[in-house]
Amino acid sequence: MTTPFLALDLPKVEANIARLRTRLAALGGTLRPHLKTAKSVEVARLLFDGGSGPITVSTLAEAEAFADAGFTDILYAVGIAPGKLERVTALRRRGVDLVVLLDSVEQAAAVAEAGVPALIEVDCDGHRGGILPGDPAAARIAGVLGGNLRGVLTHAGESYFSYSPAALTADAEAERQAAVRVAEDLRAAGHEVPVVSVGSTPTAHFAADLSGVTEVRAGNFVFFDLVMAGIGVCGLDDIALSVEVTVIGHRPGKGWILTDGGWMALSRDRGTAAQPVDQGYGVVTDLDGRPYPDLLMTGASQEHGILSVRPGSGAALPDLPVGTRVRILPNHACATAAQFDEYHLTGSGVVWSRIRGW
Repeated sequence: MTTPFLALDLPKVEANIARLRTRLAALGGTLRPHLKTAKSVEVARLLFDGGSGPITVSTLAEAEAFADAGFTDILYAVGIAPGKLERVTALRRRGVDLVVLLDSVEQAAAVAEAGVPALIEVDCDGHRGGILPGDPAAARIAGVLGGNLRGVLTHAGESYFSYSPAALTADAEAERQAAVRVAEDLRAAGHEVPVVSVGSTPTAHFAADLSGVTEVRAGNFVFFDLVMAGIGVCGLDDIALSVEVTVIGHRPGKGWILTDGGWMALSRDRGTAAQPVDQGYGVVTDLDGRPYPDLLMTGASQEHGILSVRPGSGAALPDLPVGTRVRILPNHACATAAQFDEYHLTGSGVVWSRIRGW
């Protein structure tokens, strides 16, 4: 197989899925996995033991592909642009219960006219869009939606910047309380609110209470990555995704090893740069997944990667001759996977395709 390519460790994926399932089962939570990370029908099947179940997507291309594969309960969890409603209604005519997301009266009017069910987005931490708990806009939006109101949704995006179990648990509780409060306010105003949707990979793993919540969304957890490891959600050994690259040269005077995998393979995501431990563009491992001591991908141009020892480390640069293959654990699994069309399952020769486009 020509490098660079996307390598996927299936046993680790299965273990990651089992871990979250077990945790949510103990809390009485229902998982609606977010497939924006994997964008793979095969990975989705793993989440439902070969079947189909409720899923979350980030693009209509995903919704269409998963609908073609038999998934009929789909949440499109990006604020709806009215110009996309024609594709939404086309899927609904096919028998797909596709639900959209919004946070404004303008969106609600377009959605109501199209007869599409929607969730109202709630802002629980100032991370992105949504209405604040207590904002009377929720009732106005619900009034415009009428019978198309399906429920409320929030996402604790700021949990990606918490660095202790206590902080992550607090993020999860704040996320729950925000969604439940808006749902209760709307019910008090006479609206039916059957769905209360929360979730992110960090909060799904640290929630202590899911009272009032009907479903939990998480996506990154199937693969994990260095950002998740950096905040303590997983360990390096849990990261199931890597990019296999080949050594193509050396610059001894600079302490560099050059590879054929640059930012076109790993992406430009430097999510760990803001963390206590900066992992560069990724941690370097051998083909069995064992990290080389303090060896990072520290630089990237379009098709070249630079491997060097972590600044300040006393580790020695390993002897990796030209032609040696290594793997890079990514900062952000979603961004790195997005650079490729397919996954190569390690040790099996099996290839799974990925969904691309919008």
